[in-house]
This record gives sequence, structure tokens and C-alpha cells, in this order.
Amino acid sequence: MKNRRKSTLLLLILAALLLCTVVLSGAALARQAVETDFTRKNLAPCVPFLFGTDWMGRDMLARTLAGLSLSIRVGALTACVSAAIALALGTASAALGGWVDSLVSWLIDLVMGIPHILLILLVSLACGRGLWGVTAGVALTHWPSLARLVRAEVLQLRQAPWLQAARRLGTPPERLARNHLLPHLLPQLLTGLILQFPHAILHEASVTFLGFGLPPDQPAIGVILEESMGYLAAGRWWLALLPGLSLAAAVLLFALIGERLRLLLSPATAQE
Repeated sequence: MKNRRKSTLLLLILAALLLCTVVLSGAALARQAVETDFTRKNLAPCVPFLFGTDWMGRDMLARTLAGLSLSIRVGALTACVSAAIALALGTASAALGGWVDSLVSWLIDLVMGIPHILLILLVSLACGRGLWGVTAGVALTHWPSLARLVRAEVLQLRQAPWLQAARRLGTPPERLARNHLLPHLLPQLLTGLILQFPHAILHEASVTFLGFGLPPDQPAIGVILEESMGYLAAGRWWLALLPGLSLAAAVLLFALIGERLRLLLSPATAQE
């Protein structure tokens, strides 16, 4: 059987390098993304401007890269916060049981029972909108699924013979969690963290597109797509198509990284 782990690791590294390149280049082009030049406005994609220019003569490639860089950074922050919340609540629910388990299960059902975009909008408005508002909105609404997974994993690990033996030998609870539970939870937690990235990026762009996220002067993907809607009828297709395809490509890359990481860490594929 062909060994797929080397090819999986190679694809994982290439995808991660590409995303890092987008983040760094977008941060470097942040100033160029807001520069206006009315002598070059409404240019279709050409050699000097691969993504064309908008109605203010701004370079759409620079704006797209800056917007993707911002979206990826927001997605990274929100995914890490969500994963930390999921780890804390899921572990506490399974380890403590009783009213703690009931409370956490109720919180999970409550958050998952509210339409996702609506809940993000409400949290974003409550936190003052803007960058931190949309970051808080996405971070505080993406933890339930991962928390449920962590809870199930901890419940299963609690029944493991080696963990019960360590408990009977008098191992302190904090040492059990640090040396026994966390190493077994890390593969699932890391995979869940990576798979949260595309959801966080899409929801950030969606909230910003609806006007509840980042301000209009910020070169974000949601802002770019929202502004381009008024110019599609005039035939300026590149204003929405190319940034939209770039966003979809970034989301697919994160999904690819998450899937490849799952295969890499899964014991079922260790010999493939």
C-alpha cells in the first residue's frame, strides 16, 4: 500500500506556507490597498493590475490580499479563543459532572439553538461593532461543537484502565489532566481548531458584508464585496468575482489543512 503520510505532510506544509504568504503580503500591502489614483480608475484586469482597479483607482489585488490577511488573522484569533473555551467547558463538564455538566450542556444547546449569523450580529453589536466587536461575536459563538466533542472524548478517557489505575495510585487531578488527558485530547483539539478557521473567516466576511462588522474604510473582504455590489450592473465583474474567488480559495485551503491534519494524526491511517 502506498504510504500517504509523506504526501499528506507535504501538502500540509505547502498549504500552510501559501496562507502565511498571503498573510504577510497582505500586511505589507496594507498602505497600498487604500491609496487612490483617479487616473487609473475602473481598469479591468491587466498586467500592471492583475485584479483591476475600482472606482477610486485602488489596486484590487492589494485590497484583496490585505482583506484576506485581516480575515485570516481574525479567524486565527477567534478560532484559538473558541478552542480554549471549548477545552475548558468540555473538560469541566465531563470531569465534574452533576450540575456543571447540566449547565454546560444547557449552554451548548442554547448557543446552537439560535441562528448562527443572528447570534454573531447580536454579540457584535453588544461589544461595540468594529474589529473587536466582530471578533468577539465570532469567538463566542463557535465553541459549542468542539466543546461537545471534547466532553465526549473526556468521558471516554475517564473509563480507560490506565487512567483509573493512575487515579487509584493517588495521582492529583491536575496532574491527571496535564499528563494523561491533555496529550490524548490534543489531536482532536488541534484538528477542531484548524477546521474552525474557515467557518470563522466566512462568518467574519458575512457580518462585515451585512454592514455590522468592520468599518467601510477598512480593506476587508466583506467590505470589498459589499461595495462591489453596486457596480456589477455596470459590467465591472472583477470587483466582486476575483476577491470572492480568493476568499473561497483561502477557505478551501484551511479545510484542506484540517482534513490532512486529521489524516496525519489519526491512528487509523498510521500504516497507510
